[in-house]
Amino acid sequence: MRLPGTLLLCSLSTAPAFAAVDGVVLAGYLLDVSTGNYQRDQALLLDGERIVSIVPAAQAPKLPNTIDLSDAYVLPGLIDMHVHLTSDPTKHGYRALAETPQREAIFGVKAAEVTLKAGFTTVRNLGAGGFADVALRDAINDGETPGPRMRVSGPTICMTGGHCDNNLLPHIYRAQSGGVANGSDEIRSKVRENIKYGADVIKFTATGGVMSKNTDVNAAQYSQAEMQALVEEAHDRGRIVAAHAHGLIGIKRAIRAGVDSIEHASFVDDEAIALAKQQGTYLVMDVYVSDYILAEGEAAGILPESLEKERAVGQVQRQNFKKAVQAGVKMAYGTDAGVYTHGLNARQLSYMVQWGMTPLQALQSATLHAATLLNWRDHNGTLLVGQLKAGAYADLIAVPQDPLTNIKVLEQAPLVVKGGQLVSTGE
Repeated sequence: MRLPGTLLLCSLSTAPAFAAVDGVVLAGYLLDVSTGNYQRDQALLLDGERIVSIVPAAQAPKLPNTIDLSDAYVLPGLIDMHVHLTSDPTKHGYRALAETPQREAIFGVKAAEVTLKAGFTTVRNLGAGGFADVALRDAINDGETPGPRMRVSGPTICMTGGHCDNNLLPHIYRAQSGGVANGSDEIRSKVRENIKYGADVIKFTATGGVMSKNTDVNAAQYSQAEMQALVEEAHDRGRIVAAHAHGLIGIKRAIRAGVDSIEHASFVDDEAIALAKQQGTYLVMDVYVSDYILAEGEAAGILPESLEKERAVGQVQRQNFKKAVQAGVKMAYGTDAGVYTHGLNARQLSYMVQWGMTPLQALQSATLHAATLLNWRDHNGTLLVGQLKAGAYADLIAVPQDPLTNIKVLEQAPLVVKGGQLVSTGE
């Protein structure tokens, strides 16, 4: 669909419309992720990292800094709302005990680059010891290393012995993870501490987890009052809250407490789905990672206990994902990358289609819906990521086939542009 002629004349005849333009991206087929419609032969006009306007390609100014994608399908850069860029997927279980936050941050440099080259221009990093993810985010922002835009949580907040506490060592070592807090006052203090040291978002564990020792995925962690204190403290400081929750009691408590997203949501039921719809809570369900855990987890050091828990969780989660899709609950894309190999993030798209989404819904979960949950906006309220519109960052990917017809094309290395700069040719 082309713009009306009157608007074209206005943009051409008004000098300031192009005055600040210093780059152009030509798009053969530009996807509007809100509708699923393509616009043919469009030009994104850029000012630095941002899109100034979008006009027909024939009306674009001739500039040296032009990226020609006139034969490609162009869509917003993808967003993964649940990654662990500082986690090495070959070092699970007891192998992870040798890793320091400094070493994890250095590993994250490689993980960030391969994630960006896979077409994920924005990620939400949920959990990193010693604020390693803050260091990685800042290095990317300062141009010291390539990587996606990052929103980071720092250490995951949890109760003593919870999913993100260190339960691998015996009691004589008195080992405790940096995010441990008990009781409403301690929890509020931990939220404040995470924000003090650079957290953009807050993550906590509302239930046990698959990958932790001596935790039950069905057992709730934190009381209703504790969760409410955490969410209130985070929201007071403008941070969104993600709750790791497999089990039903923890899921419902977290939704009632006002969290912004439920991660995993494996045992969600009809009542919890209805509650999430009522509250506007997003579900972020990692329906690919189970295959990786069960196929390759033992070689990576994943504990036998964790493998057994995954056998009980994986298929149930996928069935409940399908129920959530059919119910129309809000859903955002999150894969748990770091449990599996970084850079394979797009593999989950076809799994989401297999379990009930249309290709457009899957893409929306990884673009517009993820961006809406992330709520990363400029002073005018414009979403900065997840869409290709005036005011947003010029973050986009290009592929040779229509992803709405063949979603798996996104698993191949796309051409990637971040902030108007070509960062990967897809080769």
